Amino acid sequence: MRSFKFLTLAALAVAVFAFSNPAVAEGTSPMTQDQKDVLALVQKMTSSFEAGDIDAVMQTYEANQSIAFEPGQPVSDGAVARQIFTQFNAMAPTFSYSGHEVIVEGDIAIHIAPWKMKATGPDGKPVDGAGLSIAVLRRQADGSWKMVIDNPHGSHLLAGANN
Repeated sequence: MRSFKFLTLAALAVAVFAFSNPAVAEGTSPMTQDQKDVLALVQKMTSSFEAGDIDAVMQTYEANQSIAFEPGQPVSDGAVARQIFTQFNAMAPTFSYSGHEVIVEGDIAIHIAPWKMKATGPDGKPVDGAGLSIAVLRRQADGSWKMVIDNPHGSHLLAGANN
């Protein structure tokens, strides 16, 4: 039993070390060019959205994407995604990130970032939001990156973990 506990703790320590590898976290070690390219795409999506350029936002996604505008309710229809982005943009949201982690393996990447949002609701009152963005990206034939899965509500599961 003691041996099992030790192995479990050792495996956990290895996993924590592996997933917190400074080579993949922004600001801790030089990022690879792939990591920089993935981060640049996410930043382009964010700045385009803040500027109201929904065409540019949609260009950061593959045609067959899945976006979770609400936890557990992904949208895969590009026309519906465009409509939701347009409606949401009417609140003039601004976003900030407290850090970025980018992990790249071959032609697949994941971007993880805690975010905060400030906006103005239809009634003129401030709207604040926060969460954990988890985006899966795929390298395109031309070498660029596009998002395939975008879940800005990745932290919603943590509330249940604390019970």
